[in-house]
Amino acid sequence: MSIKDNLNEVNENLKKFASHGETPKLIAVTKTVDIDRIKEAIDCGVTDIGENKPQEMSWKYDELKDSVNYHMIGHLQSNKVKDVVGKACLIHSLDRMSVLKEIEKRASAINKPQDCLIQLNVAEEEQKSGLYLDDLDSFIEEIEKRKFVKVKGLMSIAPFAEDPEEIRWVFKKMREIYDKIKNTEYKNIEMKYLSMGMSHDYKVALEEGSNMVRVGSFIFGKRNYN
Repeated sequence: MSIKDNLNEVNENLKKFASHGETPKLIAVTKTVDIDRIKEAIDCGVTDIGENKPQEMSWKYDELKDSVNYHMIGHLQSNKVKDVVGKACLIHSLDRMSVLKEIEKRASAINKPQDCLIQLNVAEEEQKSGLYLDDLDSFIEEIEKRKFVKVKGLMSIAPFAEDPEEIRWVFKKMREIYDKIKNTEYKNIEMKYLSMGMSHDYKVALEEGSNMVRVGSFIFGKRNYN
């Protein structure tokens, strides 16, 4: 199937499986995808792309300019924050103090607030990034001390499972945390986006309340890492 056909199917599923009134936002994950195919997706209506690596986002930013919104969805090292702040409309992977401090520093330097999502590791997988739930309250306290870091929601990457039903509990737990924070008043934090669900599990994530999904291989096909 073509990129256009794949996008049509994903967009239909966004409406079909969403558990709330709004149409969820689609982030087309463009890791390893060449510029021509990204432009094809943009021509088919894609407005937001997600990149895992700052250096890849940077050169695509130079190529595509303001034709699309950029999301940093991958693990972010402190020394790479400088390559992202001011370019990414949303950083999905805020999960530790060093990154929080560096985003604040870089955003302050250009006098432009940086929107972020707190990445949570609900399943506490050691090989994955993300804040553990026990550390969330103290992390929120630190965010509230900042001026230029603005949290717009939560993000999570669920464990891989052949049957997405096995990880439904992760999405359900994320929604519970999202709702709890949403009902609390903060200075720098609002719950606008619940970013969860990828190509293999986004339908279940939508059913559990996701309003932002990150889909790559289902749109562009299997990645070529060569």
